[in-house]
Amino acid sequence: MRSGGGGAVAARDEVAAGGAVCVPRLSRVGARARPPSPVRAVHLGLGAFHRAHQAWYTAADPECGIAAYSFRDPTLPQALTEQDGLFTLLIRGAGEPVAEWVGSISRAHPGTDTESWLADLAHSAVGVLTLTITEAGYQVGEGDTAVSRVLAGLRHRHRANGAPIALVPCDNVADNGLVLADALRRSACGLEPAFRRWLADDVAVISTVVDRITPATTDTDRELVSELTGFDDHAPVVAEPFSEWLLHGEFPHGRPAWERRGARFVDDLEPYQQRKLWFLNGAHTVLAYAGLAVGCVTVDEAVHHPEVSALIESWWNTAAQHARLPAQDLDAYREKLRSRFAAKGIRHRLSQIAVDGSRKIPLRLLPVLKAERAHSRLPEAVIATLAYWITGLRTAYPVDPDADALVTAARSADPVRGVLTRIDTELAGDAELIQAITSRAPSRQ
Repeated sequence: MRSGGGGAVAARDEVAAGGAVCVPRLSRVGARARPPSPVRAVHLGLGAFHRAHQAWYTAADPECGIAAYSFRDPTLPQALTEQDGLFTLLIRGAGEPVAEWVGSISRAHPGTDTESWLADLAHSAVGVLTLTITEAGYQVGEGDTAVSRVLAGLRHRHRANGAPIALVPCDNVADNGLVLADALRRSACGLEPAFRRWLADDVAVISTVVDRITPATTDTDRELVSELTGFDDHAPVVAEPFSEWLLHGEFPHGRPAWERRGARFVDDLEPYQQRKLWFLNGAHTVLAYAGLAVGCVTVDEAVHHPEVSALIESWWNTAAQHARLPAQDLDAYREKLRSRFAAKGIRHRLSQIAVDGSRKIPLRLLPVLKAERAHSRLPEAVIATLAYWITGLRTAYPVDPDADALVTAARSADPVRGVLTRIDTELAGDAELIQAITSRAPSRQ
């Protein structure tokens, strides 16, 4: 039950362009024809995003298979093993849903399979380790952490053959390659000098920007997959048509041909990190708090609300004044975002985006706000978003690591100053800014 992937590529492209496509049932018999691709890459963090993103890109190269490891869901490796690694990617966009086989996962293992993990990372044919371990996974600590697992695998590779390897983190962490490299370096302190030299000289750490909305798979999605494929898939994944993968760094021991599906290798990643953080993630934050305030439930509903839509355009206009990429690049990116946000195929819930505001707002909105305040300007979109967020804290307990303190501050006699103190003490001393937010906040009580 193997495939090189791409069983419905042409139809997918039509959907991405806004066409309505009815996809014929995919043939499970035809997908069974090829044996598993030889393992050339290992992945840590097997889940929906990996399958919709890195596995999908790798499927374009039939000479490169993935040995994938999961340490969150022990049932997923078993389901994929029973399906010979084959799973369905259901693409939902503006038109009819499209299903395609993805067959790049040659083997799937639970994270407890330490013997296979060490053997795979030690194999000289493996040149790449990709990771989707969430932001928390990059923390250095005691016990069995993602970083400790990677380090153990690298030590085994060093002892076995010392072949070079590239590590490719694929989480939404700014400068994720530098973050991972630093975590490994700190974890390796005190280990044998020969290994630390090899780690510095022969282990390349690639920085990336990744993007593809991958919502949770529902029972309705599973039923549709069964209808389109004739296969009772126990590991389907849902994604939007759009996908982006930008990478910076050298691969000393080869890599899959990810560029066949549009991956781009760039000399400077920072402008693209900034573009995504401000224009996509920042717009999501504006959509979440403004949209919830006016009664919207999903992103596609919010972007069709006149007040929220106007705030998004205002936010993009403001952010563009401080971005590093050319205007034509930003304009094209904005146009893609408008289409992505408006697509009804992906019901991206605003309540999901609104979690962890105290962590997201400082990264997504405040750099632009501070740049504007340096010119004595009060950007309307940021003022409104902060007002909506603070007003919402008065009436609802948020999903946030600082929830107790935020709610207490929001219900105090000086709510705006109190909440701003929790996220940025410099802005908490800006009297003009506080007055602007305060004058806006009561309108949504």
